[in-house]
Amino acid sequence: MSTTPRAEDALIVPCAACGALNRVPTARLRDVPICSDCRARLLGAAPAQLKTASFDRFVGRAGLPVAVDFWAPWCGPCRTMAPHFAAAAEPLATTALLAKVDTEANPELGQRFEIRGLPTMVLFVGGREVARVSGAMARDAIVQWVESNVGAL
Repeated sequence: MSTTPRAEDALIVPCAACGALNRVPTARLRDVPICSDCRARLLGAAPAQLKTASFDRFVGRAGLPVAVDFWAPWCGPCRTMAPHFAAAAEPLATTALLAKVDTEANPELGQRFEIRGLPTMVLFVGGREVARVSGAMARDAIVQWVESNVGAL
């Protein structure tokens, strides 16, 4: 019997820092994997800052669900939620990736996903939206929302 890992025993994890796609064995997800290109931490690190050009590659290729915070710099509740969203990365490290989209700088993404209120969190699996919630949330509420929606898949 072969002990060589199969392709399905690994996930693609995009790097939040440089955008490189990394293949991480599922058995090693809890080992704090790092990017093969820039050596940044892949899981539990600061949320990726996505732009129109990087959105589809990051969200569509990720082997884990991706929770995206759509926000704007002028939005008070968005600024209040930002540190809570960043803090949720650690407890969600092996459950989901976190990313942010500045709708002011990337209005086409806000329009594409019909973002009507800020902040709005959208959960994507395989590039497809599976859940959405609007309004500022604290870290524990963000974690619970992501986990409950991932668990329902």
